[in-house]
Formats: sequence, structure tokens, C-alpha cells
Amino acid sequence: MSLPVEQTWLILVNLLTDLKKRNVNVPVSINKNISLLKTSINFYKRDTAHPDMLKEFDRVNIVISEVQSKLLDYASELGDEYCELWIDKLRRANLGQIVYPTSDSSSKFKSNAPPGFSTAKIHLKKPISEDRVQEIAEYHNLILEFEDDVTIALYGDSDNVKKGLQELSSFFKE
Repeated sequence: MSLPVEQTWLILVNLLTDLKKRNVNVPVSINKNISLLKTSINFYKRDTAHPDMLKEFDRVNIVISEVQSKLLDYASELGDEYCELWIDKLRRANLGQIVYPTSDSSSKFKSNAPPGFSTAKIHLKKPISEDRVQEIAEYHNLILEFEDDVTIALYGDSDNVKKGLQELSSFFKE
């Protein structure tokens, strides 16, 4: 099941990636918000009718609107045509159109990585501080998703994922 909010998230991930490739200085806090959004969307999808899930979905919509606004501000710095390209994609997603196809696999191994991204999953022996992992993810321009207390998914360019895994490898010994 693909929700319009998932398509919006995918578009924002691709916009963020493209902005960074164009050397636009985007604050790392946006990476953190995008990472948390994916986790919240997956939380909501588990039971879309539960009252707690509906509250989470409202929060997701607020945060995604804030991130969208900030990223479109950065996109407008690259010209009206560039910005309109991304606005059009976001409009189509809001209408329920599939802009970027996603996998509906229920496998625990295969993740729903955004198109063009590499992914890695880490299974730790014991939980670690989210702040420590988030700092490494931000430094290497990675999107981070905590699936549970000991399972972490990383998304990003292949080289960045490798560098992030090397730095995170010290936690495997803890």
C-alpha cells in the first residue's frame, strides 16, 4: 500500500539529494526530520484506524509540510523552472499519483529505499543512543530509520553508506 504521504516523502528525499548534489547548503536538521518522517509513516501504516496512529499521521503532515516548504525555498534559489519541476511532482503525489514506484515487499530484509539510494541494515546486540547514531548519519549525509531498538536502516549514496557503516562498526563491539 502506497500512501500519498509516502510519495511526498520520496519526492522530498530526491529533492534533498539533488540540492546537495548541486552544492546547496541544506541544514542537517532537514535530514533528521526526513529520517523521522519515514519512521512515523511506517508506524502509521501498521494500523491506520488506531487513534494513536491518526495522531501520528497528523504530526507527519505538519512536519512534512515544514520540510517541503524549506526545501522548496532552497529549490527556488536555483531558478523558477527547477522549483516548478519539484512543485509539479508534489502536486501529482498529493493527487494520489505514483511519481516514484515503491516496493510492497513484506520482507524484513528488503527495505523501501528511495530510488537511486543504497541501503544498509544494522542489527546491534543491545540498544544504543539515538543521538550518537544520528550524529554519524548527519555527518555522512545519510537518512536513518530505527526499525526497533536494535535494528537501524541507513539510506544514501553508496559511498556515504559505506563510510557511515565503517564509523558505526565500533558499536558492534559494545
